[in-house]
Amino acid sequence: METVTTIAAVRERVRRWRAEGRRVAFVPTMGNLHAGHVSLIEAARRHGDRFVASIFVNPMQFGPNEDFAHYPRTPAQDARMLADAGCDLMFMPDVAEIYPNGSERATRVEVPGLSSILDGEFRPGHFEGVATVVAKLLHIVDPDVAVFGEKDFQQLTIIRRMVADLCLAVAIVAAPTVREPDGLAMSSRNQYLTEDERRTAPVIHGALLAAVERLRAGDRDFAAIERSGLEALERAGLRPDYFSVRRADDLSGPDADTRRLVVLTAARLGRARLIDNLQPGT
Repeated sequence: METVTTIAAVRERVRRWRAEGRRVAFVPTMGNLHAGHVSLIEAARRHGDRFVASIFVNPMQFGPNEDFAHYPRTPAQDARMLADAGCDLMFMPDVAEIYPNGSERATRVEVPGLSSILDGEFRPGHFEGVATVVAKLLHIVDPDVAVFGEKDFQQLTIIRRMVADLCLAVAIVAAPTVREPDGLAMSSRNQYLTEDERRTAPVIHGALLAAVERLRAGDRDFAAIERSGLEALERAGLRPDYFSVRRADDLSGPDADTRRLVVLTAARLGRARLIDNLQPGT
């Protein structure tokens, strides 16, 4: 595996692969990799001949009271994991390489509507930062395929819309959420949990499972399902931001005839803010 830090170096390597007729797959990450990221890498390798991963903690997607400065950074461990997974090129730029004029003054990409609901309501500006950096990375790497995890379902939905709206020539592939044996979705922020909090955290998955079971049984009282989910989280001592049933296609409010649904939640537990989702059809 080769490691590069500049946009020019990434483009030169990808141009060379293109000249050889290679198909390029890409996984953007913020580093601090775990088994969930490895699953994205494995999915990417199934869709391409050459594989690029980026590691970049994006300041634009962190709010003023969020954990940008303290977000865990483990570049040596990340490099080993990527190399073991068969990565060909690791792109690890600094902030000045991606935002030469500073992230505060950078041109921004916004996906209206989708960016201001659910997580966007509680993290204003977050998805504008996500859409901006993903658009930049897709332009830099110019992959045939890019892989994103379903755990960040709203992010995945926003990126798909952005790619369609901007006419980007890249296929977006979704990789299933990877879970711990007790159901907790793998996340870099799980390491913020104390031992007691870690034992409590799987209640999130349990609340989602209960909601999905009701939907599969034909229950269409969405408000009641959402109330039950919120109450289950609160009883366990979590502080939920939302527990919501939405259309899986566009995250709008569903009606009784909606076929594809998704249940999404975000809840705070100690220092950690945890997100997860489940779809009744999966």
